[in-house]
Amino acid sequence: MPNRLAQETSPYLLQHADNPVDWWPWSAEAFQEARERGVPVLLSVGYSSCHWCHVMAHESFEDEATAALMNEKFVNIKVDREERPDVDAVYMEAVQAATGQGGWPMTVFLTADAEPFYFGTYFPPEPRHGMPSFPQILDGVHRAWTDRRGEVAEVAGKIVRDLGERQLTHGTGEKPGEDELAQALLGLTRDYDATHGGFGGAPKFPPSMAVEFLLRHYARTGAEGALQMAADTCERMARGGIYDQLGGGFARYSVDREWVVPHFEKMLYDNALLCRAYAHLWRATGSDLARRVALETADFMVRELRTNEGGFASALDADSEDPATGKHVEGAYYVWTPEQLREVLGEADADLAMACYGVTEEGTFEEGASVLQLPVAEAPLAEASRLASVRERLLAARAERPAPGRDDKVVAAWNGLAIAALAEAGAYFDRPDLVTAAVGAGDLLVRLHMDDRARLARTSKDGRVGANAGVLEDYADVAEGFLALASVTGEGVWLEFAGFLLDHVLAQFVDEESGALYDTAADAERLIRRPQDPTDNAAPSGWTAAAGALLSYAAQTGASPHRTAAERALGVVKALGPRVPRFIGHGLAVAEAALDGPREVAVVGEVLGDLHRTALLGTAPGAVVAAGPPGSDELPLLAGRGLVDGRPAAYVCRGFVCDAPTTDASALAGMLA
Repeated sequence: MPNRLAQETSPYLLQHADNPVDWWPWSAEAFQEARERGVPVLLSVGYSSCHWCHVMAHESFEDEATAALMNEKFVNIKVDREERPDVDAVYMEAVQAATGQGGWPMTVFLTADAEPFYFGTYFPPEPRHGMPSFPQILDGVHRAWTDRRGEVAEVAGKIVRDLGERQLTHGTGEKPGEDELAQALLGLTRDYDATHGGFGGAPKFPPSMAVEFLLRHYARTGAEGALQMAADTCERMARGGIYDQLGGGFARYSVDREWVVPHFEKMLYDNALLCRAYAHLWRATGSDLARRVALETADFMVRELRTNEGGFASALDADSEDPATGKHVEGAYYVWTPEQLREVLGEADADLAMACYGVTEEGTFEEGASVLQLPVAEAPLAEASRLASVRERLLAARAERPAPGRDDKVVAAWNGLAIAALAEAGAYFDRPDLVTAAVGAGDLLVRLHMDDRARLARTSKDGRVGANAGVLEDYADVAEGFLALASVTGEGVWLEFAGFLLDHVLAQFVDEESGALYDTAADAERLIRRPQDPTDNAAPSGWTAAAGALLSYAAQTGASPHRTAAERALGVVKALGPRVPRFIGHGLAVAEAALDGPREVAVVGEVLGDLHRTALLGTAPGAVVAAGPPGSDELPLLAGRGLVDGRPAAYVCRGFVCDAPTTDASALAGMLA
């Protein structure tokens, strides 16, 4: 019989709706139940495409005996970290403070006042590798709760006090200057893997935000080393197993430093950020590889993640059914053996595919299978059509395999990132269908996620809006997407919507005294600590994303409060950028824009005509673009500006000083170099 999770919209929670565990969603009622029964709360946090979340669910949450123990001794709460990043953040901070590490699934035991007192991540069903079993943990926590309640309460109170006393370095409230950005570049250079690209060792994550910083730093300063690190990293990733050589799109990370074997889940935020990074690399260098990967990644998002309502789904699972065994295993959809290649392609073309994609008899993954790579330079033209046929046949054969599950939840923030990437890629590469897809996602967010006060809901699914309020990253990333739509389409309504969202940021998320930002609104549900994290991890932090959107909006509108708020927010980048540049890459990219701009480019003439497209292809970090026909009042930068001698014209201003308008696209390109 389904439990309470059957009424939820989260695909992750719905995966647990038939567990014998009497799960509750995060709610005041669950904590009241714990209070009335006099038992602790077991909080389990995960997400739908998390491999070890599935493992623990199968081993423990689907087991009748374990579930009976959980139901008897605890009130059990299941949380989707993608729906409630605030809940995840505060308890992950506690887990990391207590154990020195964290991850998902996250398992935390709480008092009825939501105060944590014991922590862990994955627990096996029996003792293994020095880890206690999950039933042993349940028994141990229950005994401590029953026999040493006062000690448990004391521990919980101390943890909450310690969290409350942890101080975040906000910086001085001043934006970084030349020195801090140069130090950040030096720090990245020290961490750079000159052999394989990227930063640090295994596991290795795609550094999309650091790449953006490097490209902007090169554009502003001409530092060739910055461009080289960005270009080489992007090429290594694109040739590695982390990139889907058949269907496009990137996996979450590589388990090795060479980018060979990925963790196979595909996340919307990774692909949105990387699509935009490769498009910007092409804009800077003209690289054919960057163009191909940007477009293939955009096409992957539209083809495989777009929902019936026009938004974009959160993720594809890492696991899928292996037809040979009937079991769900990681990577089954993506990997190939030589025998499988021969079955699909025949002997001669299989040999070509093995050479082209780095497939070996020994295998690069498990059980003799290989992850497809592209280890050598592009094939000779004579082989191009044959290789295209090989790829098409492999893709068709793969489509017959059981596909990975899709998390159809639409997350506002990640859709904002996708909107920005698709709008820009569509404009750069003359693909109006991508712009249309971006507009469709924007329409969904306005229609379904924004209420009549322009407040955002975090998620929706199947056209049904979720109950959880948007957090800072939702407001910031959606505003960023809308600003990109305004620049590409010339439609002022997107700038207006971005303004509504950013006004909420100023009113609800900014600390007026310090200029620091919080992850949750001032009127949001109170947790044991108000979450606040400026560091960029898998996606831009809400803090740095808000700084970027505020900065661009200010350049489009002349709104000085928004620029002031952005520059104050960048104080944390001044403090952290020279010390930990890998973990504040988006903040550094925004700081480059702040140092370079504001540059305002107003194009009067055809939207996505030669001048407009030239303006969008400008690499100056601090530039914003507005375009529209003569007499348009859609966007503030167009006001009072018209054609020159009857011809389309571009007006460029930098630092509140304007150049003479130009009707020549090459001259405009030079002004924006």
